[in-house]
Amino acid sequence: MTTVFGVGCLAETLIVFVLLVRLVAGPTVSDRIVALNTISTQAALAVLCFSVYADRSIYLDVALWLASFSYLGTIVWSRYLERGLL
Repeated sequence: MTTVFGVGCLAETLIVFVLLVRLVAGPTVSDRIVALNTISTQAALAVLCFSVYADRSIYLDVALWLASFSYLGTIVWSRYLERGLL
C-alpha cells in the first residue's frame, strides 16, 4: 500500500510542474491566482501522501498548515485584485 502513496506523491508533484506552465503563461492575473492556489493544494496533497508513504505523522501538520494558508492567501490576493490595486 505504501507504493500507491509513493506513486501518488510523485503524480501530485508532476501535476505541480504542469501547473507551473499555466502560472507563467496565464493571460490574466486571475488565471495566475487560480493556478497558484491549485499548485499549493497539490503540494499539500503531495506532502500528505508522502507522510503516509514515509510513515511520519509530523508531515500531516505541515500539509494542514500548507492547505490552510494557501486558502487564506488566495482570499487575500483576490481581495487585493478586486480593489483594483494591481
